[in-house]
Amino acid sequence: MTSTMPNYDSSTPSSGQVWAWLEAVSDPEIPVISVVDLGVVRRVDCNDDGVKIVITPTYSGCPAMATIAHDIETELRRHNLQNITIVTQISPAWTTDWLSDKGKNKLEQYGIAPPQASGRPENCPQCHSSNVQKISQFGSTPCKALWRCNDCLEPFDYFKCI
Repeated sequence: MTSTMPNYDSSTPSSGQVWAWLEAVSDPEIPVISVVDLGVVRRVDCNDDGVKIVITPTYSGCPAMATIAHDIETELRRHNLQNITIVTQISPAWTTDWLSDKGKNKLEQYGIAPPQASGRPENCPQCHSSNVQKISQFGSTPCKALWRCNDCLEPFDYFKCI
């Protein structure tokens, strides 16, 4: 998906400034994490012709991508940017390696177990017990699986490794 708007502003921000602004754009499915910390924003290019943002979905059929693109454009317009191009790039495929450490911490604080190299949560995000079991490979979204803690008995989402 690509969207381009006419240029009304002659000032060009630095890519670092745009990255900082994008920290305010939350993932629509997990509102405590920004699309930057989630690793969905892959590149920011700024020049006299405008700003180009490259985004990669967590899954190739991610239904949130149109909303993410819209939210990115809305945030950049709040900073008076007009010539905005958003490109969805599916290769290389998104990986949980692109999640920032800050993002992983935010997931856990929100009650979602962050991805682990082992492919299973280390512990329950509620009580921190390691006595957990998988309930379903599919959770509330395609990128999560449903697990339960055998000690506190609370169900929780686990962000799958990809």
